[in-house]
Amino acid sequence: FYLCFESILIPIFMMILGWGYQPERIQAGLYLMFYTLFASLPLLMSLFMFMNYFNSLFINYLLFINMFYLEYNWLIMMWMIITMLAFLVKMPIYMFHLWLPKAHVEAPLVGSMLLAGVLLKLGGYGIIRLIFLFKCLYINISYYFICFIMMGGVYSALVCLNQTDLKMLIAYSSVAH
Repeated sequence: FYLCFESILIPIFMMILGWGYQPERIQAGLYLMFYTLFASLPLLMSLFMFMNYFNSLFINYLLFINMFYLEYNWLIMMWMIITMLAFLVKMPIYMFHLWLPKAHVEAPLVGSMLLAGVLLKLGGYGIIRLIFLFKCLYINISYYFICFIMMGGVYSALVCLNQTDLKMLIAYSSVAH
């Protein structure tokens, strides 16, 4: 899962660098790579912790043993935060999206479509895959998470009103919706 999750960066990065038009495409490509790779390194560490602790990464097995209905402790909370960080950076969420406007502006049209159509959906897919493992914790923090996302969406919609560049408008509107 992790290799496929991160391998989507390679074609997007190549499109931005190879087919971009402006000299700022190098900075946009580096923003994309560093933001997503540094945010997903904790996910890799979390997967190593899962493997060390449970000797399996098979989600159905982890659900079967009901590992997260154990007591509410700091280790489970840490696993949830670490795994969510990598997925939130791939989603168009306010404060985690700083690489997105640069990548949209510098990418060619095909790259922007792949960025908006595939890459930005991977974070939501990852959260959906792991939400059942952290069910008790997601219930506890979902209200705060939804409030944070709603405030970020309203702020991004206000930023959209001030944009003159169409690709920048698309990038911020994907954060707003």
